[in-house]
Amino acid sequence: MLQASFLRLISFFFLIALPLGRSSTTLNVPKDIINQTCQKCANQSIILSYKLCSTSLPTVPVSHSANLEGLALVAMELALENVTSTLAIIEKLLDSTSLDNFALGCLADCLELYSDAAWTILNSVGVFLSGNYDVTRIWMSSVMEAASTCQQGFTERGEASPLTQENYNLFQLCGIALCIIHLATPGVPYSQLFHR
Repeated sequence: MLQASFLRLISFFFLIALPLGRSSTTLNVPKDIINQTCQKCANQSIILSYKLCSTSLPTVPVSHSANLEGLALVAMELALENVTSTLAIIEKLLDSTSLDNFALGCLADCLELYSDAAWTILNSVGVFLSGNYDVTRIWMSSVMEAASTCQQGFTERGEASPLTQENYNLFQLCGIALCIIHLATPGVPYSQLFHR
């Protein structure tokens, strides 16, 4: 998809350009930075999955040579890919004749939430690349909230959501991105990681 290709291009540019301007997290990139980072994130939060982190980040080839900032971009890229594929699933489900009006209403809400999330992630990448990690954290937190809101729309009435796995994955990927941004930001207390 166009958005994913755009984000891969930004990630590639970022991974090449960043070592020229930053030194703290770019010069000595450990070989196992993905596992170390995922373990730190899982240890710092009861909601983040080490397994999802350690299996998702390596699927983007540049992650193996990335620094912390590059891994944050990879997590944002994966979140955007999740949003894009979920939008396609929602559109397909909205065409289904087997769903009741309540489920269709929930799906329409999720469509709006996920559409907004796509733009929020794209804008977050730009803000992140400009060095404004605080705004990036706020915006990525709002994408996490969108996944939760989509899920809660179904569960409020005891309905099973057809998007449970997609909502979970988006929530996790945004949480991983937030954690990595936190790790890359010196002097920010962990309590500010999930800023709202």
